[in-house]
Amino acid sequence: MPSQFVTPDQGEFQSFDDAKEAVARLIELYDISVEFLCKTFSESMIEVPTGGRMRAFYPQVRIETTSYAQIDSRLSFGHVSQPGRHSTTITRPDLFADYLTQQLELLMENHQVPVEVGYSDTPMPVHFAVANDARVSVPQEGAAEFTLRDVFDVPDLSTTNDDIVNGTYQAGEDGAEPLAPFTAQRVDYSLARLAHYTATAPEHFQNHILFTNYQFYVNEFEAYARKMLADKDSGYTSFVGTGNAEITSADGLLPTPDKLPQMPSYHLKRADGSGITLVNIGVGPSNAKTATDHIAVLRPHAWLMVGHCAGLRNSQQLGDFVLAHAYLREDKVLDDDLPVWVPVPALAEIQVALEEAVADVTMLKGYELKRLMRTGTVASLDNRNWELRENEGPVQRLSQSRAVALDMESATIAANGFRFRVPYGTLLCVSDKPLHGELKLPGMASDFYTTQVSRHLMIGIKAMESLRDMPLERLHSRKLRSFSETAFL
Repeated sequence: MPSQFVTPDQGEFQSFDDAKEAVARLIELYDISVEFLCKTFSESMIEVPTGGRMRAFYPQVRIETTSYAQIDSRLSFGHVSQPGRHSTTITRPDLFADYLTQQLELLMENHQVPVEVGYSDTPMPVHFAVANDARVSVPQEGAAEFTLRDVFDVPDLSTTNDDIVNGTYQAGEDGAEPLAPFTAQRVDYSLARLAHYTATAPEHFQNHILFTNYQFYVNEFEAYARKMLADKDSGYTSFVGTGNAEITSADGLLPTPDKLPQMPSYHLKRADGSGITLVNIGVGPSNAKTATDHIAVLRPHAWLMVGHCAGLRNSQQLGDFVLAHAYLREDKVLDDDLPVWVPVPALAEIQVALEEAVADVTMLKGYELKRLMRTGTVASLDNRNWELRENEGPVQRLSQSRAVALDMESATIAANGFRFRVPYGTLLCVSDKPLHGELKLPGMASDFYTTQVSRHLMIGIKAMESLRDMPLERLHSRKLRSFSETAFL
């Protein structure tokens, strides 16, 4: 370490054969780095530092295997694909403690080797170190009496990208392959963005995510949450709204925010994190990508889109459901990360859960269910007013693709689920039929929202509750894994 760097004691890597002890050490190392940066930064705001650069590092966990012995081939996670050294930097081990413990336990059990914990050589940016300390904030460049990046490390895009999940990762000089799909800086970046876009802390997000594109669903979700809080046997413990306002009783008061964030999020929590989060991503593929880019670092067990769509078939009626079994991607926003020639398949476990939930809520089964629900291709476009184009363009392509519905978000959410290895699905509700003269007009829309939103949301909730009871090894199947995968989910 150059003499101009001031840094906490790095210590040596320690070996662990107990996952909980390894995670406890990760928390200890992380806290040392954070406390060092918060302390030195606060001091620098009072007196301009003259003693060199202040630097602290992210903790790291690593494993080394030497055997090509076959691991249980039914598992899609919990093991490395080939012998060698595998490592990952870690942030917020307190937030991810259960996840880390689970992943490390599987690694040690499957490979019969210990894990090593110590400091990495990746500097921790001061912005992320102080993010969870309300007493400290980083001023904008030029606001302090010294140049920030001359004294402290700032975010580095070279370690904040998606090269691991995109399959473009190149091992460093030590030849270590990644253990996890995201680096510590990439996770920290998304945690900060989540708090900004949703106005709720990452700690509140649950393992099952519902996305919608209309605020109407929020009131229904809150009503359901209050009903669950009134039922002491429901397993739900609290409901969190905008600004981290939290209630634990059915009659608890939630303040009305003066201003909603870009993507309001609401969390019906369970003690083990297996509750349901609802995110109103609004309209458009860019919003859908932004939300899923950042929620993905929390490693949810499933996310579903329950929004509105345009029905493309004359046989459909307003209020009918569409269960997507394929996606026509004309959203454009993911083309650089996931080429359009990559298929985004329907996942059987999700499809079954959604279909059974529709049958349960509507009390229709078998052939009768076809009266209300159609399975088919959903197209997602980046042009909200696509119907104003000449018919020879989008309409012809939609017909050739056999699409039955169109929106602006579903294909993006599914494609990012595929890219991030998060099980995904889509159940849409037909709110207009522009090709057949049934436009979404004010009076029609009011009647539609009144009658359909409640049961559509309930279908999504029931599907999530069904998936919650599914073993993880079944839900996180091999269908979402590539040739050489990270051991962590």
